[in-house]
Amino acid sequence: MKIVLDRPRCEGHGLCEEAAPQLMHLDDDGELVLDREEVDGADVALANAAARVCPVAALRVV
Repeated sequence: MKIVLDRPRCEGHGLCEEAAPQLMHLDDDGELVLDREEVDGADVALANAAARVCPVAALRVV
């Protein structure tokens, strides 16, 4: 599966990072960086959790 980030929509709230720090982080400018776009196994659950907590729906797992 793949994590898709809608960068223009992302506001850098950081809730996704808290839900899945193994997969993403905020850089020094507050921009979300996906450390891994391809996920499998238990990481799919983390990616879905991150997508669910995003208040602007900037993440999708496909």
